Amino acid sequence: MEEIIFKQHPFTHEAIQKIEGSFINDYPVVYIIYNDDKKPMAYIGQTVHIKQRIYQHLKDSKRKNLKATLIIGYEKFNQSATYNIETNLINYFIADNQYQLQNVSQTTENQVHNYFDKSFYHRDVFKQIWTGLKERQIVKDDIEVLENKDIFKLSPYKALSAAQLKVKHDVLDYCNKNIKKNGQQVFLIKGEAGTGKSVVLSSLFNTIQDLTKDKSSPLFKTNNYLLVNHGEMIKTYKSIASSLPNLKKRSFLKPTTFINQVDKKVIKDVDIVLVDEAHLLLSKEDTYNSFNYKNHLEEIIKRSKVTVIIFDPKQVLKLKSYWNEDTIKEITKAYNTTVYHLTDQFRIQASDRVPYWIDQFVSNNLLPIPNERSNFEFKVFENSDDIKQAIFKKNDEVGLSRLVSTFDYLHKKDGNTYIVDKGGINLPWNHTSDSFTWAEQASTIREVGSIYTVQGFDLNYVGVIIGPSISYDPETDKLLIDTKKYKDTEAYRRRQDLSVEENEKSKVDIILNSLNVLMKRGIYGLYLYATDPKLRKRLLELQEEGRNV
Repeated sequence: MEEIIFKQHPFTHEAIQKIEGSFINDYPVVYIIYNDDKKPMAYIGQTVHIKQRIYQHLKDSKRKNLKATLIIGYEKFNQSATYNIETNLINYFIADNQYQLQNVSQTTENQVHNYFDKSFYHRDVFKQIWTGLKERQIVKDDIEVLENKDIFKLSPYKALSAAQLKVKHDVLDYCNKNIKKNGQQVFLIKGEAGTGKSVVLSSLFNTIQDLTKDKSSPLFKTNNYLLVNHGEMIKTYKSIASSLPNLKKRSFLKPTTFINQVDKKVIKDVDIVLVDEAHLLLSKEDTYNSFNYKNHLEEIIKRSKVTVIIFDPKQVLKLKSYWNEDTIKEITKAYNTTVYHLTDQFRIQASDRVPYWIDQFVSNNLLPIPNERSNFEFKVFENSDDIKQAIFKKNDEVGLSRLVSTFDYLHKKDGNTYIVDKGGINLPWNHTSDSFTWAEQASTIREVGSIYTVQGFDLNYVGVIIGPSISYDPETDKLLIDTKKYKDTEAYRRRQDLSVEENEKSKVDIILNSLNVLMKRGIYGLYLYATDPKLRKRLLELQEEGRNV
């Protein structure tokens, strides 16, 4: 491969006048303008007229604290390639978390597209560029490390698919048209696990916040928030905010905190609120956690002009957060509401047969397990040690591979260690950190994750322990759900507004929903181990049936 050209100059008029060289001047290039002060800042761009572009930056007051320019050239560059590499650099710089970037959303057209020899530029050329940046001590971590970080996967600069881009355009258009109207406006986005909902929301919120600084935009000076009732997700969003100019950590809140701060006038005149993982919102009061209303969703809508909601009824995990299509519709029907569906699966790198099998399984319809011949590995294990060793091996090879379990074993937040499946898996439940998401901590390979640590996040390989609450009836060829064996007592706190029958059905739904979420975490592989011998035997039979198809 031809050599990548790196040209370093001071960020001054005098230095820019001296820029020369083959495949640099009047040729597609990527560039980084940066400083190495106590508060490092950088701007990443691409251009075909490097001198003119740098002169423009020198006139920009936002760049006055930047000190150096690094120009990256290559004889096989074309503008599709430099656009691609510019976006890659932004995403990896956000994950590397060394600089606050000065980049803002230049366009909403950042869509996945192909061009000639894209994989060569996307991987080979970019890898050589990143190595050059490491050698110059501009970046710190390896590509492989960064790709396993949640802030990389949720970066607002990730290229979107056509469907994702359309919903982003539609929401921006909706906000622009409705921000000045009286009353409350609602945009509801539905999509199952792995359909890229949070990536769309991250990109959307970053663009909205950039537009608050644009005098020509209807969203200029608007006051906006992104809410999610998930402590691990809040950490990720706030980490992203530390790298981008118009995202502030204070704009990312839990719903109860937001509602109470509006009531106390700490937050005033709210314009747009984006709600990620709305299926985690409370649907009843929770005085213990300082929420004194009937449900989160209605109170959020009342306190904002435009509310954008991401929702999946198959991810409801607690009775106090019990939502379904009817309950959402009942609340939103009082407002001007637009509904959009995201259907494409982005997480699971397998054929459609794998998510279909999972959907059928959690609907109690047992089918032969797909025999994937692609890059995705779907495997049932006969004993606990084998699934442990398989996950340990994958973690050594590609990282970010973890064991998770249904909530069938005692787990308390009292600092003590609680074991999952003592006679088999025999590993402790997860311990969480205030600073890092669970799976990104190396030590957690020797722990088992609960639904609350992994919901909304990706793993490369996931090993799912199906605990005692889920067994099997050979006579009916159906799953048997024993709600008494499920140990998440907080999830089961009885609701007085539901009948005994409704409460019991909701408990079954919660167990199956949690299994659905756990089974859809893996990008490249899903491993299963059932502690119930009858279910384990049936899963092994279904695996053999799939191999014989």
